[in-house]
Amino acid sequence: GLNAVIRAVVRRSLPRGYRVLGIRHGWRGLLNRETVELDDKAISGILHRGGTILYTSRTNPYKKAEDARRVEENFKALGLDALVAIGGEDTLGGAAKLSSAGFPVVGVPKTIDNDLSGTDMTFGFDTAVSIATESIDRLHSTAESHDRVIVCEVMGRHAGWIALHAGMAGGADFVL
Repeated sequence: GLNAVIRAVVRRSLPRGYRVLGIRHGWRGLLNRETVELDDKAISGILHRGGTILYTSRTNPYKKAEDARRVEENFKALGLDALVAIGGEDTLGGAAKLSSAGFPVVGVPKTIDNDLSGTDMTFGFDTAVSIATESIDRLHSTAESHDRVIVCEVMGRHAGWIALHAGMAGGADFVL
């Protein structure tokens, strides 16, 4: 999910003459000006990698007024024409606030939870369901050979969409 979106942004931007800066560690990186130039070499071979080549953090710059101000100052200091924010509730909530302050922002809904309002399917959800379903498929033979019941726990924070979809696809007797 994340690396595919990063790659797509770079591949669409470079031929149009834009220089692309990746911001490491999400909002924390914008607070601290942690950037890396993204070119064809930087995005080569990243599709198969999980997670993100830019890393991430659980930073919300809008919890403190001074952090919000610093994000806006660094946006200008870095000479950004626009920001592509890729993430879930926290990331896109921050992106919405930055946009409301007059900064050009594009939000890309990426969360395995698939719980963003107004979004049918987020980047990452399909991959999470596929991996969970494959795991459930592998557990069937183990459970059968040991004559046991196996409980499979998946991620999902406040939403149970991965459990529901993978459970249905994997033939679960119960999904909680």
